[in-house]
Amino acid sequence: MTKIAVLGAGSWGTALANTAAENGHDVRLWTHHSDQAAEINHNKTNTKYLPDATLSEQLFATDDMALAVKDSDIVLCVVPTKAVREVAKQLADTLAQLNHQVILAHATKGLEQGTYKRISEMLSEEIPETYRYALVVVSGPSHAEDVIKHDLTAVSIGGSDENATKLLQRVLSNKTFRAYTNHDLLGSELFAALKNIVAIGSGALVGLGYGANAQAALLTRSLVEMRQLGLAMGAQEKTLYELAGIGDLIVTGMSPNSRNYRAGLGLGQGKSLKQVSDDMGMVIEGVNTTKAVYDFSQQYHVDMPITKAIYQVLYDNKPLSEAINDLMSRPLKSEDAL
Repeated sequence: MTKIAVLGAGSWGTALANTAAENGHDVRLWTHHSDQAAEINHNKTNTKYLPDATLSEQLFATDDMALAVKDSDIVLCVVPTKAVREVAKQLADTLAQLNHQVILAHATKGLEQGTYKRISEMLSEEIPETYRYALVVVSGPSHAEDVIKHDLTAVSIGGSDENATKLLQRVLSNKTFRAYTNHDLLGSELFAALKNIVAIGSGALVGLGYGANAQAALLTRSLVEMRQLGLAMGAQEKTLYELAGIGDLIVTGMSPNSRNYRAGLGLGQGKSLKQVSDDMGMVIEGVNTTKAVYDFSQQYHVDMPITKAIYQVLYDNKPLSEAINDLMSRPLKSEDAL
């Protein structure tokens, strides 16, 4: 039995914690909120994030990070990007007080606002190597709403330490949740962030009344942009065509369970970005990621017309119809051309 602390009791953190608990592991789910911990422990529900789910009897929640982390083999951070540094600082202090070293994992898909750093970069900056002997990421096509009801799911666990990735693989895998491993931490994180931009665009197309043809075209041509930027930044090309890349792109770009897709849907239906954000009540990672990736495209001299169009809609108030018209009116080219 492996001891694992999951930090963050949102939908995805709860779903991952529940999966590990159902697999017979010692799982402690940490939350900022004592009332949420009490609900999970007493009612075996998390109604705010997974209203229809009944959680494992073995899942234990707490608002005490030291209690969650004590003697853990793995600490899995599943908080929104904007909260990563704050939680990482608290985790570093906790590990120092406990004088304890762990496998540090995360399942957050985004880039830091302002610095544009990946999650692993933030974690490694805040948590000394003394307290972490491996750093890995959980990525791939995996909506929490489907995982919690045991829909068939496959994910990828990326990292350079094979012992660490294989341990987390064993902790999470069962008859309905299958984990693979890869060695590309950078690519797994980068592509997980990039697909959120595409999901906003895909939802916007549906909101405007376009169909599957338009969505398929968007997702496929976005792969070209993702590939070029990924190569420029040091990702492995094969990662793009695996679960952490195209797998995550498909599920996020086509499913209403994706908050980025729903954000785009709202924009396509004529709502403002503020209205969409207020209605969602949860972090829309793709909005900040769009700005980061647009800037990356300038820095690395990568032509990313789809990303640019979504950036102009989100940050320059360009009408969606005009952005789509500009994309469809670009000079004709071969698919072999970049």
